Amino acid sequence: MSNHEEHQGTRRDFIYYATAGAGAVVAGAAVWPLVNQMNPSADVQAQASIRVDVSTVEVGTQLTVLWQGKPVFIRARTEEEIAQARAVDVSELVDPVAENSNIAGDAPATDENRALSEDGVWLVQMGICTHLGCVPLGEAGDFGGWYCPCHGSHYDTAGRIRKGPAPRNLDVPVAAFIDDTTIQLG
Repeated sequence: MSNHEEHQGTRRDFIYYATAGAGAVVAGAAVWPLVNQMNPSADVQAQASIRVDVSTVEVGTQLTVLWQGKPVFIRARTEEEIAQARAVDVSELVDPVAENSNIAGDAPATDENRALSEDGVWLVQMGICTHLGCVPLGEAGDFGGWYCPCHGSHYDTAGRIRKGPAPRNLDVPVAAFIDDTTIQLG
């Protein structure tokens, strides 16, 4: 084999590699917009985490905020509501699991596991009935918590299903106090 033939082979290899590389770049440039359009939009990313000022919420009242397009109930419960929720035997509940995003595992649905604050005053939960997605009314129903008039689900003062067709407790989102008067959702 002569030097001329080796040189041709090397040049040919270079052309193949250069063409393959250019093709990969072009293919990536064509596919990137398709992949990128699957990312969440800026307005969705902005609502991934919100802060809520609860300084104006008085004990015995509730604030409803929209988070990720869904209502969230933030309630400052009275001592009576807390005592009523804590007096319930978890084994008697329809859904005895906490369903709380703030704690790990399948903890029991005690009031202490569902409340945001250690003293039990603050309760944060999704405002969506777990039966068919309606929005329950506060301070209503047979247990003094929430009542969904669409199909008759009754929740207690800890947001646990007690009567009706709903299969599980109101969901508890990821939430935390970041200072004395501000709760961060998400």
